[in-house]
Amino acid sequence: MTAPLDLRQVVSPYLRDLIELANLDRFDRVREQVERVGGCTRPIQLVGSTVTLDAATRDVLHAYSTADEPTGRLLVACGNRRATRCPACSRLYAADTYQLIKAGLTGGKAVPETVRAHPRVFATLTAPSFGRVHNRPTTATGKLLPCRCGESHTADDSTLGTPVDPQTYDYCGAVLFNAHAGALWARFTTFLRREIAARAGLAQKELANVLRLSFAKVAEYQKRGLVHFHAVVRLDGPQGSTAPPPAWATAELLTDAIESAAARVVLTVESDTVGVRELRWGRQIDVREIAGATADSDLTDRAVAAYVAKYATKGAEGSGTVDRSLYCHLCNGRGMTTPVFDGDPIECRSCGGTGMAESLACLAVERHVRQMIRTCWDLGRLPEFADLKLWKWAHMLGFRGHFSTKSRRYSTTLGALREIRRAWRTEQTRKRLELPEPSDATTLVHSDWRYLASGYSPGEELLAETVRRESAMALQLKHEGEEWR
Repeated sequence: MTAPLDLRQVVSPYLRDLIELANLDRFDRVREQVERVGGCTRPIQLVGSTVTLDAATRDVLHAYSTADEPTGRLLVACGNRRATRCPACSRLYAADTYQLIKAGLTGGKAVPETVRAHPRVFATLTAPSFGRVHNRPTTATGKLLPCRCGESHTADDSTLGTPVDPQTYDYCGAVLFNAHAGALWARFTTFLRREIAARAGLAQKELANVLRLSFAKVAEYQKRGLVHFHAVVRLDGPQGSTAPPPAWATAELLTDAIESAAARVVLTVESDTVGVRELRWGRQIDVREIAGATADSDLTDRAVAAYVAKYATKGAEGSGTVDRSLYCHLCNGRGMTTPVFDGDPIECRSCGGTGMAESLACLAVERHVRQMIRTCWDLGRLPEFADLKLWKWAHMLGFRGHFSTKSRRYSTTLGALREIRRAWRTEQTRKRLELPEPSDATTLVHSDWRYLASGYSPGEELLAETVRRESAMALQLKHEGEEWR
């Protein structure tokens, strides 16, 4: 007989834990939990129970407790939208965003298909120039031209997007633009309604009685670390997507109004330290009409939905920054902590009074990004910019808005899509357990759940990596199959 394996001889903690899990009576259940969260990078561990009772007799119809699980807890997906944090959950978020955008272009999800005939455009609002940067200019025919520095950069050159002359680059203006990008967008939508009303010969209050402006936008970082917005803008009847707009509301009128409104937007920021700054959109404004799915165009409704969904899962890391906050959470970035008993604030021992969780000199980022972060930190210390909380959003280079937003009547919501998926899963579980139809009159559900921790055990991490690899291979095969159609 072969002697049993001594786990103390297994050097790898991952392999040792996996062997221990494999020896459990219900190892299949362990693997099933990992597969159900889709290989989530950092799932939430819950402990607790739920009991379903007959409302009349109080008989137990179904009971579940994590005490019966082989590992003693339940894994739940983290739900993080960012691809750098959790590729598995971000793919689900991107799929939901795709359905949300697509519904506003082609109908579905409680949006009528007649919305296809509404005027709709894809608009891109960019940031202005704050100084010359290294780039790859081309001619109208696509011929590559030398950069302003005199060199011809390759596509993967790390200097792209960085200032040609860092000494004269307006870092304060760049950070303040990012910090006020959301306010600039809100002001733009106000001016856009005014421009549409002026072209229709109506007052702005009268416009609301005949037309509604609907939109969905996503933020994207340029290589130079500045935010710009891509937006689907649509004209509807006064009640939204259920009614067409007036005949005079055309895509041409909408395009002209967007260009005029973007040029008019200005936001003035005053400070004793940096002076008076007027923040505007850049001159490179692109507005194009969205074609139908069968049209011979690259800008179809499905292509636009896929484009927006792709950027909904990205963050500032595309510009070379980090994907984590940099302020000290112990002192909340203040550098000082308040004693338990009454007394004067004392220097935070965790950050040494700097307010930063990590030293700027130790960050693995380019010089340009490091200076953007440093500028966020310096401006955030000024009283006139305290409400911007730039120290909290330094890792985002000052941008503190939502990456993906929409107007109320554009289409469905992410919450509604998640509720549909949750209801479907609940119904499948009910049928599998042969439970009665849920209602307050027939069943009662008592639940008690508590947070335990986040992440996997070492052995579960190996199982999760297998799930991720299989999912990536399935996606690759799917894409290759679509390309060959």
